[in-house]
Amino acid sequence: MLRVGIELGGTKCVCTLGYEDGDVLDQTTVPTLHPDETLPAIVAILQSWWDTHGFAALGIASFGPIELNPRSDHYGQIGATTKAGWAGTDVRGILSAPFDVPTGFDTDVNGAALAEMAWGCAVGMDDFAYVTVGTGIGVGLVVHGLPTRGIGHSELGHIRVPRLPDDRVPSFCRFHDDCVEGLASGSALALRLAGRSAADIPADDPVWEPMVHTLAVLCHTLVCATGPHRIAIGGGVVTGQPHLLARIEATLVASLNGYMRLPAKGPYVVAPALGDKAGPLGSIAVANLSLAAV
Repeated sequence: MLRVGIELGGTKCVCTLGYEDGDVLDQTTVPTLHPDETLPAIVAILQSWWDTHGFAALGIASFGPIELNPRSDHYGQIGATTKAGWAGTDVRGILSAPFDVPTGFDTDVNGAALAEMAWGCAVGMDDFAYVTVGTGIGVGLVVHGLPTRGIGHSELGHIRVPRLPDDRVPSFCRFHDDCVEGLASGSALALRLAGRSAADIPADDPVWEPMVHTLAVLCHTLVCATGPHRIAIGGGVVTGQPHLLARIEATLVASLNGYMRLPAKGPYVVAPALGDKAGPLGSIAVANLSLAAV
């Protein structure tokens, strides 16, 4: 009962052959070039695994935006991405067509959230949020065991937040002057550092204050909206500055001001337990979910 997972990223795609429990049998990486190059290369890998081992399900965890509504004419396609050549690409259709198996399709961050729930920091939890703070900010949001759905997948990186009174650094986001991604992503941090290296900035530097404030507002929104049992925050920015997690949680608690109480056991805002394995294993978790739905 092998599964195949594909983590479709902006720079590389990780193809994983593994078991239901997350054990990996084989893994191959393909660079994310034009879809006419990348997708046939992935299909060739899947075909070789199909011919050699067979597999019971396929999971695709993709960069976005993507269409997740099965009733939509654009289901399985990439939306209005800035990734050249990918907008409108029928990722799900192209990758699943040669294989008569259940196929799951979701965002890369939802996949990572499902992986952390299966094998990482959120085992045993049905309500969980996974935040990645990298070039942009993505949120994988799982409620009652399933990733959220509606008119689209979660885009909580673009919620509007109140700036700190003295924060006048321009937003990185070209859509919003005051969204989380525009103020606290790695791209936003680069604007704030104005040429300085993040690795050389001490924990008490004022540059971290608006970052902590903005990410704590995001967490406040998550707590009030869906009440996740835990929030994991990963990505290059936070991984490189581990002091941020405790500061974000402290600011979150102060922001809630006793109105809602967080679980008493252990820290609430944590680092992902799977590290850089969350993405590839997330695609296996998406495959597992597609089998469970059959």
